[in-house]
Amino acid sequence: MIASMTGFASRPGRASEDARGRGGAGEWSWEMRAVNGRGLDLRLRLPEGIDGLEARLRAALTGAVTRGNVSLTLRLGHGAGDGAMEVDEAALEAVLAQVQAVRARAERVGLALGPVSPADLLAQRGVLRSPTPASARPLLEPLMADFGALLAEFLAMRAREGAALAELISAQLTRIEALVADAGAAAAARAQTARETLKAQVARVLEETPVDPQRLAQELALLAVKGDVTEELDRLTAHVTAARELLAEGGAVGRRLDFLAQEFNREANTLCAKSGDAALTRIGLDLKALIDQMREQIQNVE
Repeated sequence: MIASMTGFASRPGRASEDARGRGGAGEWSWEMRAVNGRGLDLRLRLPEGIDGLEARLRAALTGAVTRGNVSLTLRLGHGAGDGAMEVDEAALEAVLAQVQAVRARAERVGLALGPVSPADLLAQRGVLRSPTPASARPLLEPLMADFGALLAEFLAMRAREGAALAELISAQLTRIEALVADAGAAAAARAQTARETLKAQVARVLEETPVDPQRLAQELALLAVKGDVTEELDRLTAHVTAARELLAEGGAVGRRLDFLAQEFNREANTLCAKSGDAALTRIGLDLKALIDQMREQIQNVE
């Protein structure tokens, strides 16, 4: 089964009585979402103070997801100090030392500096920070266990969307197959008309200008080759078969499907360029429009 690159899952969590008894945060919440991407881009927003959590989450995600821009957010609730800020003593000492150095240098050159307020000091980068709660440290294993359920929900949504994509793409392939058959019929109908038209044109040329028969035969052969769309129709049929095989194979086949969609479009363009017939051109344009619609859906496949 193929999977979509888009997905969403959210989940509230609660620590066990044992974890809370050891000072663990009482509650947390997860949110994970993903959109299309050329590769795999993981963006994690996690609270500080839970050593090893990010590495384990990244390992779990890279083992389960191959493509997409995935963002994961974890928020800790009660007991984690949410919303509180604390002063980084080392950063404050460094800022005070810099202020003193600037003031001393200004005095040496005769400049008088105004007073520095506490708000000025707290506004310096790094002086205020979110606390690193001791209550978060025992949560690594409970969080990872809960994340497994979140990941399963996320993958299930991507699988459901993938199944809908597979159904839609399959229907589009069936319509492409029907248009290719119509193009074959139109090309066959065109052939007789083209032969009659060519005969009349050659007759007029021969009446007006003497032509070397061998050279004429070569030119007619070239015209026949340039107008023959059999090869394009055969390749389009082969591409339909290959696309269906990829859908049946499942897994991370999005890149291969996207490449195949480009090949579909190339053959449809050549068909239109070689058609020389209004009916065949209309079919070629319908093919191009349908292939573009199919490629838009393929862009969502993992």
